[in-house]
Amino acid sequence: MGDMTNSDFYSKNQRNESSHGGEFGCTLEELRSLMELRGTEAVVKIKETYGDTEAICRRLKTSPVEGLPGTASDLEKRKQIFGQNFIPPKKPKTFLQLVWEALQDVTLIILEIAAIISLGLSFYHPPGESSEGCATAQAGAEDEGEAEAGWIEGAAILLSVICVVLVTAFNDWSKEKQFRGLQSRIEQEQKFTVVRAGQVVQIPVAEIVVGDIAQIKYGDLLPADGLFIQGNDLKIDESSLTGESDQVRKSVDKDPMLLSGTHVMEGSGRMVVTAVGVNSQTGIIFTLLGAGGEEEEKKDKKAKQQDGAAAMEMQPLKSAEGGDADDKKKANMHKKEKSVLQGKLTKLAVQIGKAGLVMSAITVIILVLYFTVDTFVVNKKPWLPECTPVYVQYFVKFFIIGVTVLVVAVPEGLPLAVTISLAYSVKKMMKDNNLVRHLDACETMGNATAICSDKTGTLTTNRMTVVQAYIGDVHYKEIPEPSSINAKTMELLVHAIAINSAYTTKILPPEKEGALPRQVGNKTECGLLGFVMDLKQDYESVRSQMPEEKLYKVYTFNSVRKSMSTVIKLPDESFRMYSKGASEIVLKKCCKILTGAGEPRVFRPRDRDEMVKKVIEPMACDGLRTICVGYRDFPSSPEPDWDNENDILNDLTCICVVGIEDPVRPEVPEAIRKCQRAGITVRMVTGDNINTARAIAIKCGIIHPGEDFLCLEGKEFNRRIRNEKGEIEQERIDKIWPKLRVLARSSPTDKHTLVKGIIDSTHTEQRQVVAVTGDGTNDGPALKKADVGFAMGIAGTDVAKEASDIILTDDNFSSIVKAVMWGRNVYDSISKFLQFQLTVNVVAVIVAFTGACITQDSPLKAVQMLWVNLIMDTFASLALATEPPTESLLLRKPYGRNKPLISRTMMKNILGHAVYQLTLIFTLLFVGEKMFQIDSGRNAPLHSPPSEHYTIIFNTFVMMQLFNEINARKIHGERNVFDGIFRNPIFCTIVLGTFAIQIVIVQFGGKPFSCAPLQLDQWMWCIFIGLGELVWGQVIATIPTSRLKFLKEAGRLTQKEEIPEEELNEDVEEIDHAERELRRGQILWFRGLNRIQTQIEVVNTFKSGASFQGALRRQSSVTSQSQDVANLSSPSRVSLSNALSSPTSLPPAAAGQG
Repeated sequence: MGDMTNSDFYSKNQRNESSHGGEFGCTLEELRSLMELRGTEAVVKIKETYGDTEAICRRLKTSPVEGLPGTASDLEKRKQIFGQNFIPPKKPKTFLQLVWEALQDVTLIILEIAAIISLGLSFYHPPGESSEGCATAQAGAEDEGEAEAGWIEGAAILLSVICVVLVTAFNDWSKEKQFRGLQSRIEQEQKFTVVRAGQVVQIPVAEIVVGDIAQIKYGDLLPADGLFIQGNDLKIDESSLTGESDQVRKSVDKDPMLLSGTHVMEGSGRMVVTAVGVNSQTGIIFTLLGAGGEEEEKKDKKAKQQDGAAAMEMQPLKSAEGGDADDKKKANMHKKEKSVLQGKLTKLAVQIGKAGLVMSAITVIILVLYFTVDTFVVNKKPWLPECTPVYVQYFVKFFIIGVTVLVVAVPEGLPLAVTISLAYSVKKMMKDNNLVRHLDACETMGNATAICSDKTGTLTTNRMTVVQAYIGDVHYKEIPEPSSINAKTMELLVHAIAINSAYTTKILPPEKEGALPRQVGNKTECGLLGFVMDLKQDYESVRSQMPEEKLYKVYTFNSVRKSMSTVIKLPDESFRMYSKGASEIVLKKCCKILTGAGEPRVFRPRDRDEMVKKVIEPMACDGLRTICVGYRDFPSSPEPDWDNENDILNDLTCICVVGIEDPVRPEVPEAIRKCQRAGITVRMVTGDNINTARAIAIKCGIIHPGEDFLCLEGKEFNRRIRNEKGEIEQERIDKIWPKLRVLARSSPTDKHTLVKGIIDSTHTEQRQVVAVTGDGTNDGPALKKADVGFAMGIAGTDVAKEASDIILTDDNFSSIVKAVMWGRNVYDSISKFLQFQLTVNVVAVIVAFTGACITQDSPLKAVQMLWVNLIMDTFASLALATEPPTESLLLRKPYGRNKPLISRTMMKNILGHAVYQLTLIFTLLFVGEKMFQIDSGRNAPLHSPPSEHYTIIFNTFVMMQLFNEINARKIHGERNVFDGIFRNPIFCTIVLGTFAIQIVIVQFGGKPFSCAPLQLDQWMWCIFIGLGELVWGQVIATIPTSRLKFLKEAGRLTQKEEIPEEELNEDVEEIDHAERELRRGQILWFRGLNRIQTQIEVVNTFKSGASFQGALRRQSSVTSQSQDVANLSSPSRVSLSNALSSPTSLPPAAAGQG
């Protein structure tokens, strides 16, 4: 990306560089332009400018072996000169922006307009004010003071609109804040291994500085740019930066450039950090994404650097191609984001909104017609010009009533309730060791019907210990005495284990007295090193004699090889290779085995079969993982062809076979029992051997002896699901998955196939919702494909965390059960809120509508309706959405995707309570004045003072809602609605708070709220009628729902609407959001650069007066390039989706895409 890329951003950095340039041998600018080169160019540049990477380390004052000294002053200085490893986030929306967004609500806008018109009219007094003949109803109690107060209603509506807006904005703001807190928490938890002062330490990614020596290994997401110093077999997936899906092999002499944001797919090594934060390649792209404003200054500076630009032309587009393929997908992406719940809610809200609109329109029309007919036809009044304002005022009043009906009808509390409920759950789930990365995952989890779990580390403790061994023809059931093993065999064994494992894997002394030694690094290797220590040998001394730099060649472990081998050069110049791996795989490559005397003897296939029967299967049936350790010697000349793996990894001599135990976590069997009781099938997908897997599955309770279930190996599974042509067939998968409980020796592709097969299955009437746990890089595709992906927080690689929805901070299966509980709780909270909200809506709408039709005036005034709406929407959503989950949630089956939001029981509750409330309100409306011996409030003139009659109606209405809020706490027809009410302090506070405010409104609300103060006995009656709600609730609970066949359910997602979503998921699934943003940014950036370059070229050419043919030629080449990109995009997209649908053709590279 040439020298000109975006040096201009950093002009400020250059200023302080000039002063610091002397301290380090290279400046920020030099390093940045170096990191923009690729492959051979970079190697040439390093040779010419610096000599080699060691020289760069010297210039940066760091040692490739010891790392930085790590003193505070040195680190501080580096941060000042080279910047911090931190990309500043986008600015959050300010509170005012959120207020502005909340104001965009259509109903609120209508209300504001109506209120402003009403305000305007109340101040307008026409000359013929008291012309008697204007309107019939006006001749009532219209005294001067009252006429003055006409503005109050308009003002009150405006005020309540402001309230609603502020509350909404505040909620959005706190949600945003919580989300940012979560993001920063995720970022802080990300640590990286560096060498400082000769010690290997883990530091937060933000602390990394230029000059640090970082250790990189399989599964890492590189946190900064750097140069590769030393390592083995390192392969990097750079697709997030270049869009090329092939893995790039890194080596010191061919391509040492390591870039931030790329994934390590294989191997390990060390790098010296050369660029961090905004100066790293990812940082540059992020800065460009947020850098529209600086475009202008850029142009001036770029004109000066024009010469460098021509050479640059071709390169950006090369990288843009891969990114362009996603453009078509992007359009579809936002659809996928809607979760099941949001789909159902949106649909429901639209239905309710439409109904409300119709009701409010009818209300307005009836009021207007009634008034005009009554005034002009029945009483035969002429329309006098001086009366126009009075009539208009009436019409505005009718309009306001209509809008209020609409406002009450639209449940704008719904989205709020979802957000509050999810945000609250996410916060609480942190305490239960669930770090939620995508909000909707939390709710999807409540619908989960299947969990595909890893074995190691999730179901087991991931503390590996060797408990059995087969050495020198003897099967030891416990660790043997060191004296019983031949010295030659012992030496080979110790060397094979100590050298042929990652040097980052260690066993450290325990932190506390009496605790177990700490295992650091790969747990299987820790188990083997522990075995060496149990044999009273020391692996450290072997490693110090043969440091990592001296290893000749390393074949790192990957899911294809299922083994790891290391080649060393012996003192006599010959080579020895140590190998270890899954016993059935390594034993197949052994042709000799060491005897008790430490001499190799021939090992024939039939010996092998006997060994499998006598040693390996019994170990596996005890739930042990079997690992075989072997070696092979090579002559010094001719040197073998190390790249020909098949020949090299063969003819081994077996040293020993060990059985490693990984005990089941004590809380897992109980957690799995809860899952099964809750209607969730747990399946175990593991790379282990089938006997081990089955033994552990029985211990966990995934399978019970005597049940009808399947345990398959990956090979057998693949054989059963593919047809003759080797293509996967859904109906074949459908025959297998319902009974499949254990899938052993499975590759990542098998895991992806299984998850996809279960999700796409139409075998059951409900579509399966699948959760998957994973920790390795290779689990990426399956985690992405699943409805909810869980990554392990401790053992998980960065790639797995990137692909996941929820991170389990304690790697424990029982935390998944907590997630299910919270997910179901979210669902129930929303249903509780809906049940409550809809009762309020139905009643308020009907009261306003019929009241308006019969008495030409809504018994509930606009401002009162808004208050009801505010408490009933916003506060109730807070109160009901924060109910803590209970264990009883795990006693029912999952709801599934097609289950309606509002069940029959809820419908029964809604209609039942609506009947009670309507009966009482209409009774009060038509005979209330006789019951309480007060003036009737019906047919009051336009600006008459508020009547006690209507205040009682309003107060009773609110009291009934308050007590019904308690009823709404239960949605499955339970009797005890107070159960656990004190466990939710928010609920109690809100109910009492609402009650207190209601008292204030009624007693002191006066004209704005159209309330007259009430006496104590009237208050008592209101509360008494409210309490009746609780009794009535019990009556409703007695009616069996099964009798009420006529009740409709609402808010269900039909299959029809789901299918497009599923299809979309297919091809979109594999690309992460952040990646897509990056790629889109890249493409725009590259195109922008080309355009600017061309413009500058044209300007320059004109300046120099030369013919501008050259510029035009350039222009045409640029346009043709962008067309190529466009043409390329479609075929490459097709190939990606094809590759994904046929896992056989999926090379590890594509699997790593996830």
